[in-house]
Amino acid sequence: MTKKVNELYDEYRSGQVNRREFMKKLALLTGGTAAAVIILPEYSGAAASTGKSGTVNLINEFITYPAATGEMKAYLSMPEGKKKLPGVIVIHENRGLVPHIQDVNRRMAMEGFISLAPDALSPLGGTPEDQDKGREMFAQLNREDTVKNFVAAVKYLKTHPRSTGKVGCTGFCWGGAMTNQVAVNAPDLDAAAPYYGSTPAPEDVPKIKAKVMAHYAGDDERINAGIPAFEEALKKAGIEYQIFIYEGTQHAFNNDTSTRYNKEAADLAWGRTVGFFKEKLGD
Repeated sequence: MTKKVNELYDEYRSGQVNRREFMKKLALLTGGTAAAVIILPEYSGAAASTGKSGTVNLINEFITYPAATGEMKAYLSMPEGKKKLPGVIVIHENRGLVPHIQDVNRRMAMEGFISLAPDALSPLGGTPEDQDKGREMFAQLNREDTVKNFVAAVKYLKTHPRSTGKVGCTGFCWGGAMTNQVAVNAPDLDAAAPYYGSTPAPEDVPKIKAKVMAHYAGDDERINAGIPAFEEALKKAGIEYQIFIYEGTQHAFNNDTSTRYNKEAADLAWGRTVGFFKEKLGD
């Protein structure tokens, strides 16, 4: 079985199969979805990214960091070695720290960052295996404390032994809205790249010190209703920003485990986000 899994993983990393097809085939090889989810981090952790810098091997581990409500659970990924790197916080959707977001966290680390995906549901025991149950748990979170818990992640990455002290933040859906709140409440955040997240109140926008790159789906009426006021407030406050709207896409277009996944838009937005972080978090 190991040989077949290795071959399948090579096909996935080379782009011959997408993530949805990869997970389906992996589940068949390993005897079920649960087993596939367990084995996936082992393979993704050893994943190689070929480029100008050659092969990149990752260190992946579940850690905790101190926050407003106590210890926050999080998934940490970083390239092996001793080189100091910028940090990026990856904030999940309203299902919690699910395998998909762990994969996104690894992808960000492959680009040369110390990547941290906190679990917002830590005060309630952490993200459950049942994603529907996880979604229901979000109603139990205290919003103010939750924002503080993510702001604490900025400090954690800034002071990490491998960190250059520069930190960015990105997030999707619920995590996009939370990324905006981190930008408002963490004056030492350097860059923010929210994906289709609810915009902050216009009166809070002047508190943002980070550079902003916001991504939106073309067909997302409720979220997009906030864009004009957000952009006006960003301009008025003199904040460096970019806003991209991906026509023909729906909310959650970046999630390659969702039926609304749009590969073309997701790849374009990801490339822009990585380039943005490399530029704003670099030396």
